[in-house]
Amino acid sequence: MRRLRIRLAGALLSVLALTVTATGCGGSAETATQTGTESGAKGDSGAAAAKESVANRVEPLAKRPRPELPVTVRSADGERVTVEGAERIVPLSGSLSEIVFTLGLGDRVVARDVTATFEQAAKLPVVTRGHDVSAESVLSLRPDLVIAETTSGPEEAVDQIRAAGVPVLFVEAAKGLDDVGPRIQAVADALGVPAAGKELTRRSEQRIEAARKDVPHGERPRVAFLYLRGSASVYLIGGKESGAGSLIEAAGAVDAGAASGLDKDFTAITSEALVKAAPDAILVMSKGLESVGGVDGLVKIPGVAQTPAGMDRRIVSIEDGVLLNYGPRTDQVLKSVVAQLYGEDGKDGMDGKDGKDGAQ
Repeated sequence: MRRLRIRLAGALLSVLALTVTATGCGGSAETATQTGTESGAKGDSGAAAAKESVANRVEPLAKRPRPELPVTVRSADGERVTVEGAERIVPLSGSLSEIVFTLGLGDRVVARDVTATFEQAAKLPVVTRGHDVSAESVLSLRPDLVIAETTSGPEEAVDQIRAAGVPVLFVEAAKGLDDVGPRIQAVADALGVPAAGKELTRRSEQRIEAARKDVPHGERPRVAFLYLRGSASVYLIGGKESGAGSLIEAAGAVDAGAASGLDKDFTAITSEALVKAAPDAILVMSKGLESVGGVDGLVKIPGVAQTPAGMDRRIVSIEDGVLLNYGPRTDQVLKSVVAQLYGEDGKDGMDGKDGKDGAQ
């Protein structure tokens, strides 16, 4: 999620003038991001019920590893980082927290980013303000290692943490399924548990591959990834660089935004863009869906009701904190997407042409 939010920042600035007049729900964008609407809206059909199918807990490795430190590793920002101890770890994204906990070292984590929403991390203090790292909050917890995404910021805060003598390891931000293993191994190596990293990588990749085998063959539905924050009147459609393409393709579908020619990460939703994308289904984050009033509110966004997805109310909803993490729970995300997209009988129910043919 942090990776997504950083990427969205530029897109939001460029489309603000286009979206500010759109109708949105009350409240702040931060509230919509962190809490959403508990009750949702009527008419959400299967999407709202299915969104909780990804477990809200991580599954640590059966055998708890013992870190062998010190180690010196290469950080994604080019620096060499020496880790002397890993007793007080601060991961600066939900995805990185998930990796540390799943490796079996969650009891060493002393803080969390706002996007770490899984059960085991829920009671940890939050060290972000809005979506920016608070150097003061991090340093007050006396960490001996901070693990950050290459998109973590602001830069001044990270520099302040390093200047205080705390090792900061940067890990390349995830862009797709191929990043699952390298990110796990990068974290495991820094924590002095390389063998556990190999084991978790193997387990994660095997489970993802098993989930792929359940994808129905045949026609490929077109799926558009929409980023929604009704409280801030933000309505965006994902393109080639949104980060969702790998997941959509793994589910046997076509990324409708990318296929329609959207090469950027996100573009303001317009009726014309949606008609060109012609999605058979729409992928959304659950709190984003709630922020617009559920499926009933989603189909009121200009252009949505005119798409095959809108007419069929075919919505795939996944919890915000896990959708694009590309980590140890990605197999569950993929399973949920497939289940919601095709239904229990494995049929997508499309009467139209193969998604590969593009918009007609």
